[in-house]
Amino acid sequence: MVLLENDSFLTELTRLFQKCRTSGSVVITLKKYDGRTKPMPRKGHSESFEPADNKCLLRASDGKKKISTVVSTKEVIKFQMAYSNLLRAHMDGLKKKDKKSKS
Repeated sequence: MVLLENDSFLTELTRLFQKCRTSGSVVITLKKYDGRTKPMPRKGHSESFEPADNKCLLRASDGKKKISTVVSTKEVIKFQMAYSNLLRAHMDGLKKKDKKSKS
């Protein structure tokens, strides 16, 4: 998995959307990130770890290529605006789900 800067993540995400436009899918996940790179210790070992600030980890994958970025609280508004514009631009290729009638 490649950890990218926010702007380069958005450009790579655009490329993923364009590549998967005709066939395929892009999976995007978002979770809280506290800056840890190692797993939490067991109950016997108590190391206090306080994150400096809240961050978000975004991951995107098309099954073959994986990209990710970390967004800090200072950059959330700017990143969210660019991310939402990107999603709106690439959501026009969605297929309508067939509704099954109740009988």
